[in-house]
Amino acid sequence: MKIAWAFTGAGHLLSESVEILEKLAAEHQVTVLLSGAGEEVLKMYGLFNRVKLVTGGYYQELILEKDQMWSYPISGRFSLGRYDLLIVSPTTSNTIAKLVHGIADSLVTNAVAQSGKGNVKTLLVPVDLESGDLDTVLPSKLELDLCQNCTTCEAAAVCPPDAITPGVEINLLKCQGCAACQTACPYGAVSGGSIITIHMREIDIKNSRKLHHLEGVEVLKDPLEILSHL
Repeated sequence: MKIAWAFTGAGHLLSESVEILEKLAAEHQVTVLLSGAGEEVLKMYGLFNRVKLVTGGYYQELILEKDQMWSYPISGRFSLGRYDLLIVSPTTSNTIAKLVHGIADSLVTNAVAQSGKGNVKTLLVPVDLESGDLDTVLPSKLELDLCQNCTTCEAAAVCPPDAITPGVEINLLKCQGCAACQTACPYGAVSGGSIITIHMREIDIKNSRKLHHLEGVEVLKDPLEILSHL
């Protein structure tokens, strides 16, 4: 099968999505589409290189939103029905809000819109699907209550992209998710994979429910469900 997999800027269900992507890429031709936020977040969580490794070759490209400008020429493949399936996982509330209101002004929303025109089935895994609280994983974080404000910050010294301002914060837009800082800090002041609880907004839940009315779109609760929908 020719499959396109799109990432948006969600951290929740991100690792699980990458794992399923790797399984599919072992048996199918997979093109990966990254929104600007999707590229940033994959790097924050140290997952970008894993995604990049599954690409290479025709219909197995790594498509970055910043390289597609505003006309998104790659979307022509979808309107022509050149793919068998489009997967968007994880899907942010922002992307969902655009989809249910017919807005196609980004790489991912344009791909979904053109898939509808080309009769290409789309599977969406929203992060805001059910009401209530949700546990999610954070990327690297500077724990200020543990930071000793060392004269020489060992974590900052080993950071390849120089993303750490000692005693202040980690610039996640620079962070590559390599976790070198976590190992280097002798006081455990840099955490990774911390769990936080966030509350689902009702407006996002309502928009996710509206996805069921989009032609050619199926909504899944978990990336694992993708394997049973091929």
